[in-house]
Amino acid sequence: MRRFLRQVATAVTAMLPIAAIADGPGGDSSPAYSFLDITSSSRILGLGGVNVSAVDAGVAAVDQNPAFLGPEYSKTLSVGYMRYMSSSNFASAVFGNGAGERSAWGVALKYFGYGSMDRTDIEGVASGTFSPLDLSVGATYSRDITERLRGGATLRWVYSSYDSYTAMAVGVDLCINYYAPDRELWLSAVVTNLGGQVKRFNERYDRLPVDVRLGWTQSFPGLPVRFSVTAWNLTKWNLPYYEHGDGAADAAPEIKDSFGSNLMRHLVLAADLVPDSRFHIGIGYNYKTRTDMATYSRNLLSGFSIGGGLNIGGFGVDAAFAMPHRGASTLMLNFSADIGRFL
Repeated sequence: MRRFLRQVATAVTAMLPIAAIADGPGGDSSPAYSFLDITSSSRILGLGGVNVSAVDAGVAAVDQNPAFLGPEYSKTLSVGYMRYMSSSNFASAVFGNGAGERSAWGVALKYFGYGSMDRTDIEGVASGTFSPLDLSVGATYSRDITERLRGGATLRWVYSSYDSYTAMAVGVDLCINYYAPDRELWLSAVVTNLGGQVKRFNERYDRLPVDVRLGWTQSFPGLPVRFSVTAWNLTKWNLPYYEHGDGAADAAPEIKDSFGSNLMRHLVLAADLVPDSRFHIGIGYNYKTRTDMATYSRNLLSGFSIGGGLNIGGFGVDAAFAMPHRGASTLMLNFSADIGRFL
């Protein structure tokens, strides 16, 4: 069973646009719930796939930081979709609503379907097909603690089905945001996926991918560009990876585990052009994605992503593009509507 789950996880890794799940040699992450690291927001995808301080990223980004949700998103709906490699489908729906002048609540659904796979026994004899899937349902609450501080929490139920094996888990995200309007500064701290399994695939316990993330976003007077640095995977320092050189058959993989490499694999860099509230375009660089994809024939664009969006008359559309390796490119779309305007 453990080998089977790792095979599924390897297939999922190859399909992930940004949040690669491999921890490299010696990694100990659980393959069962790595899909929780995939964002459902095109805007976040365009900013490198991980960002906890882009506070106006919209309700679709609540999976990054529960405090992204606020009274300003009252009665707002966002739906997202990404199709990637063969018959893989990723979809999401998020609804946010205000609760007074200082609080907000929301619900979110995320679906990950990996298409049809052949079912074989240990001898390789085929016996039909199956369609693995992952599903999460979350409820979020946030509140303005002061004029500059906002806290939030998300309670999430997680379900995985791989052929005849199923598992369920419960996780919690906790966060705090700080905003200094006079300095155009945003700071955030998030702890993700606190919790555990309530139903196992078998006798083995699979952990949730608990993580600590810190974010810094800064803009400057008169300059419509915001810069972000996100630090993630902060529960451990060493994140080694294999460098495969030029791919020659006789080339031996080399483990990279230097101070600079580990530092960069903890950081996601991004810049966001926001001339006004109706338009934005962003670019991100995720070094961990680039190095994780070395095994999968990365290209010049590996690790980079770009996204943009328009919001007019209460309706918004966002799109993001990434090409983590030569074998595939990723396009994610989000559509949002301020339903409250029409009620």
